[in-house]
Amino acid sequence: MKHTLSILLQNESGALMRVAGLFAARHCNIDTLTVAATQDPAVSLLTLVMHGADETVEQIIKQTRKLVDVIEVSHPAVTMTP
Repeated sequence: MKHTLSILLQNESGALMRVAGLFAARHCNIDTLTVAATQDPAVSLLTLVMHGADETVEQIIKQTRKLVDVIEVSHPAVTMTP
């Protein structure tokens, strides 16, 4: 399954690396990654697309929410891939 995650995180040095490191530690590959500023200069929006089983993605979401720099994690859409 293809999953899209939207993550609001503090615009701090190393925040993106901690999120990406969590995925790497769980042997989960990120297909695409986009980071953009929000209206609040202290917050960034990270959008990523990944493939994985639903159980794996749910576990990664729970662990991502525990990271210090992460404000919010949402999983807005689940897309089937051929």
